[in-house]
Amino acid sequence: MKKRINLKRIFLIVTVIAAAASLYGYREFNRKNKNLHDVEATANLKSADIITQFANDEKKAMTAYSGKAVAVFGTVKKIDKDEKGFYTIVLGDNESMSSVRCSIDSTESSQAATIQSNSTIGIKGICTGYNADEMGLGADVILNRCVIEPAK
Repeated sequence: MKKRINLKRIFLIVTVIAAAASLYGYREFNRKNKNLHDVEATANLKSADIITQFANDEKKAMTAYSGKAVAVFGTVKKIDKDEKGFYTIVLGDNESMSSVRCSIDSTESSQAATIQSNSTIGIKGICTGYNADEMGLGADVILNRCVIEPAK
């Protein structure tokens, strides 16, 4: 009789733990990213400044900006649209090969389509890395999930 009660308790505990783990997994799987319009940027920089920081000390810049929301202001060098309709806006100085590559959030596509080359804009995104200049082609700071910042 006592063994039967212990088995029931163990079964109940395992069932509760499994239900809690399932609920947590479901919520994490279906979690949405925060809209970056609502997130405060950890830094507001000119495109040339963030490129220089990464070029001078990549490790220190990665520690400061990696995985964080960063607002970058600069001149649009180029606008790329891939076959799926996603936009990448390249900010930087036209004389330099280095740039800040901003992958635009899909919710901002209509606004990205109105951006003109050589215009000055602000973009906020999550800094995900840096591609160093190893072959003389220029270095790139990478921002993802970018939103276009309103003019200040």
